[in-house]
Amino acid sequence: MRPAAVHSETRMEPSLAEIVREWGRIGCVGFGGPPAHIALLRELCVQRRRWLTEPQFERAIAATNLLPGPASTQLAIYCAWRLRGTAGAIVGGVCFILPGLVAILALSALFLAGSPPSWLRGAGAGAGAAVAAVAVRAGLDVARPGLARETGAGRRRALAYAGIGGLAAALAGSWLVLVLLACGAAELTRRTLARGGPRAGAWSALLWQLAHGRGVTGRWSATAALLGAAAEPGGTPALVWTAFKVGALAFGGGFVIVPLMQADAVNTYHWMTHSQFLNAVALGQVTPGPVTHTVAVVGYAAGGLGGGLLAAFVAFLPSFSFILIGAARFERLLVNERVLAFLGGAAPAAAGAIIGAAVPLASGLGESWQLAILALAGVALLGLRRGVVSTLLLAGCAGAAVALLGGPLPH
Repeated sequence: MRPAAVHSETRMEPSLAEIVREWGRIGCVGFGGPPAHIALLRELCVQRRRWLTEPQFERAIAATNLLPGPASTQLAIYCAWRLRGTAGAIVGGVCFILPGLVAILALSALFLAGSPPSWLRGAGAGAGAAVAAVAVRAGLDVARPGLARETGAGRRRALAYAGIGGLAAALAGSWLVLVLLACGAAELTRRTLARGGPRAGAWSALLWQLAHGRGVTGRWSATAALLGAAAEPGGTPALVWTAFKVGALAFGGGFVIVPLMQADAVNTYHWMTHSQFLNAVALGQVTPGPVTHTVAVVGYAAGGLGGGLLAAFVAFLPSFSFILIGAARFERLLVNERVLAFLGGAAPAAAGAIIGAAVPLASGLGESWQLAILALAGVALLGLRRGVVSTLLLAGCAGAAVALLGGPLPH
């Protein structure tokens, strides 16, 4: 089924074969995260093929940024949906995701092997050492546009939410999701009370319930507790819950998945060591496609190839569901006061969480040369504004050189 408005607004109608070819090409060359994906989709759909107009594309970016989960993946799925309906969305989304998924699972087999060569371990340790700097860069990039739009009290509130998110990422571990939801609910409540609307009393009650561990976040907490209790050894239910959080509850872009995954993968279920998790995050950055591919490495560590495929399926399924079920209503999201109010709290909290994730990421670096690489990566990414992929590759080369020279490697 195809959206009815497409025929009158788009200039051409691509075939499914073209969707396969073009979305697959972007999936293969889309290094650099969301900015690169958006630029490639704009060049394809607006500038070169003229399948969408510039206003349509801008509205698509705005709408997908309102959704939890990987925004650039959802943009790729949504653009294909605008052109070829449900079939286009499924085909385009799969072709966008699959090349990077194959690459990262192949690399997972190398990096998580029982006894990888020392130079490969060194490359992973070097790239992993730079990941904390990447997190700070990503969080600042996410936070900057929102803070630029705010002034006065609005900016102070956004900074407060960001601070709460940062502390939660550094200290709260797997409870981060509840903190993000609570920040969104708090801002929604504040704006509703400020308007003096007829539902102010209901939102006051919601805020009281949040404070006492009930209501919406209380149900999320109960769900998490039940799943955790059912999956304490770290089996399939635990992996599914971790991947679901990554795909459905990560407000603020792909990198916010890092603190969501780290507590489960390293501390709770012990699927990976800290060094292996840093390798996973680095692999998610240097392979093409969405950063959410990182969850496939976690799944591979938890359950081999089957675990990696299951984790990826669960993490990306919400993105397809959001588009296929709700894309026809996206225009309403852009003017929905409640949605915008909720994101007014959740989005800055998520940006702060990305920055806060640098603390646990850096805390496990055990070798002095890794700290030196982290410092140099910070200068390159934050001071000189160098590219993330090139910085990680150089850090990996430095780590491999240390290993070949006989330097100490983390366990």
